[in-house]
Amino acid sequence: MSEGFNRSTAQTVSGIGWGGKTLKEMLEESERVFKETGRYWGLDRLELREKDPIRYERIFALLRGGLVNARETALNISASPIVKEIGELSFVLYTPEGDSIALSTGIIVHVHTMSDAIKYMIRNDYEHNPGIRSGDIFSNNNSIIGDVHTADIHTLVPIFWEGELIGWAGGVTHEIDAGAVTPGSVAIGHADRFGDGILLSCEKAGENDEFYQSYIKKVSDAVRAEMYWVLDERTRLAGCHMVRDQVYRVIREEGIETYKQFIREVIEEGRRSLRERIKEVTFPGVYESPRFIDVPWKQDHSVAHKARKDVLMHAPLTVRIGMSGELDMSFEGANRWGYHSFNCSPSAMQGALWVQLTQTLIPNDKVNDGAYLATSIQLPLGSWCNPDYHKVSTTMSWYFLVPAFSGLIRSLARAYYSRGYIEEISASFPLTGNCMQGGGINHMGFESAFTNFEFSSEGTGALYIKDGEDCTAAMWNPEGDMGEAETWEILEPLLYLGRSIKPMTPGPGKYRGGAGIESVRMLYRTPEQILFYSMQDGHVFGSAGIFGGYPGNAGYRHSLHGTNMREIIQNQLPYPTRDGDPEQSEAEALVIAEENVFDKHATTGPQVFREYDIYVSVHRGGPGLGDVLERDPHLVEKDLNEGYLLPRYAESIYGVVAEQSADGTWRADLEKTAARREQMRKERLARAIPAEAFLERERDRILHRDFIEPVLEMYQSSMDLSPEWREKFLKFWDLPEDFRMVSG
Repeated sequence: MSEGFNRSTAQTVSGIGWGGKTLKEMLEESERVFKETGRYWGLDRLELREKDPIRYERIFALLRGGLVNARETALNISASPIVKEIGELSFVLYTPEGDSIALSTGIIVHVHTMSDAIKYMIRNDYEHNPGIRSGDIFSNNNSIIGDVHTADIHTLVPIFWEGELIGWAGGVTHEIDAGAVTPGSVAIGHADRFGDGILLSCEKAGENDEFYQSYIKKVSDAVRAEMYWVLDERTRLAGCHMVRDQVYRVIREEGIETYKQFIREVIEEGRRSLRERIKEVTFPGVYESPRFIDVPWKQDHSVAHKARKDVLMHAPLTVRIGMSGELDMSFEGANRWGYHSFNCSPSAMQGALWVQLTQTLIPNDKVNDGAYLATSIQLPLGSWCNPDYHKVSTTMSWYFLVPAFSGLIRSLARAYYSRGYIEEISASFPLTGNCMQGGGINHMGFESAFTNFEFSSEGTGALYIKDGEDCTAAMWNPEGDMGEAETWEILEPLLYLGRSIKPMTPGPGKYRGGAGIESVRMLYRTPEQILFYSMQDGHVFGSAGIFGGYPGNAGYRHSLHGTNMREIIQNQLPYPTRDGDPEQSEAEALVIAEENVFDKHATTGPQVFREYDIYVSVHRGGPGLGDVLERDPHLVEKDLNEGYLLPRYAESIYGVVAEQSADGTWRADLEKTAARREQMRKERLARAIPAEAFLERERDRILHRDFIEPVLEMYQSSMDLSPEWREKFLKFWDLPEDFRMVSG
């Protein structure tokens, strides 16, 4: 039994909250006071911080240090390469009402998703049924309640002191397999939630600090990679208990009343700090940055019947920055949810917002729900970001989340520029692709599944003052790491034939985006992996450039089936280590195959791969910033020599005339380059048309509905869901009131 809990005392009062209140009463009071005052718990002054700032900061340091220590220790318990190699793990401390106080490093997207889960339990009276007691353990992966998708598992532990609930410790990891209809952590190709895998809706999973045997049996039987799941359960629970112990230490040293005062003050400080930061570095105004992504499934018979439709995601993000530091976002105009795995719950959208705030406006360790209280986000009901049908599939929410929030970074970039903070500017981030997953009888002879997380190392967007970083981060994991190839090979029945920088992935610009990588994998020591698929944008760029910069690469699908790799290995012949230039593929040049799959259909349902088949996994480069004709020719020369840029594009994109010397190195001819760029500028002017003529031409296209079917359906869906967005669209294009993109 944990310290400070007195069961007889708990039975004599009406609730387990402070002063005998129920948790629901505490939550309702907190929300009421904030609505009335605009301040967390109505705090006008931060008395502890003002009177004893050293003590205040020491308490914070102790609590956050405990969270970071819990994460670093827990990393060594887990056997999962997703946790151990990539760091897909974090711990958070919450108030009794479920507001975050402080968090560790790691996948910080879950700061607020676990808050939503705790508040769900409070609002649904878990205090009385099934009860919340010291030593209890709760598990959640239901995104409609509070999560991003099924693969992210929450462990939530209540923290009591002398009969009162004084907070919660939360831990989260991403699992290798979630027991979905297809193997891997994030199934795609099915139509609704019933294919998403095991669902834990804030389930009581244990008591007396131990998991129920029935719970461990349940999750073990439900997933393919059970060893990794069960060890991660221990990982999260151990970390949560370390966090709880650290809270007890702080209370013993500082007193319970001081602790209670601190946790409320630090959240209010977080709210005020974000407002002040916004006023300091941004320019008030309205910023718009829409984004799109494709789901090309109309002719894809590998996906469920209801999912066979070509769909475009519409994310018309509007950001409003107020004079007093308000940051209000709206996705009004988002189109309808669909029968695919890429729908998002409001909790997932809040999580994605957290990731962006902590990498932009809150670049420090003092992150908590104060920032959440300082912002707002509007998510239209019935859209892909707030479905009105709760049985939709959300198992791969990130496919829509990542491009949707790239508009926030571009909006902030313009706001920074207007204020003069050019060092803060980024061209945003690319889609996180390719997500490679599969399962079947593995190389050790038993049924299993895998999810490869090297896609947490995409190229970053260009900055205002330099190129982006190569293959180093993902939007959802600022500590991105691709993991050791040898570690993935332990889990997966695939050998790495090679891993290398992918040419032409950086988005061109005055400063280019960071490059992505490509991996060439070969199925090995297993007859087949029956369910094997990929997920990446192919027809639409997931993120635009800024200030004249271009997007990074879109993806493509390249697989070789029925190859002669067995003979190549036996005879020790050269084998492909890269695809390289897709138009002169190294894989095709060195390998004979019965079937060569090579197209832009980059997001698919389950595919069959057999031993010695080859799979090319292409990742993304970041978008560029600035005019390509302003790029330093010596940087173009460097990119040519280091393999980032294919020679035939040096002139067509950058206007750089380069010549190759006898030793194979490229040299930019500065005089010829200057002349070529001058010519290209004149060609630009010759092609240019006045803005009025461009708008009139596009209006004519709209009136004649001169678009492919997915575009027509996307815009009609947006108009049907949002009268506000419909009015805006009709007014901008001066369209008749009865105009529809799709008849009916």
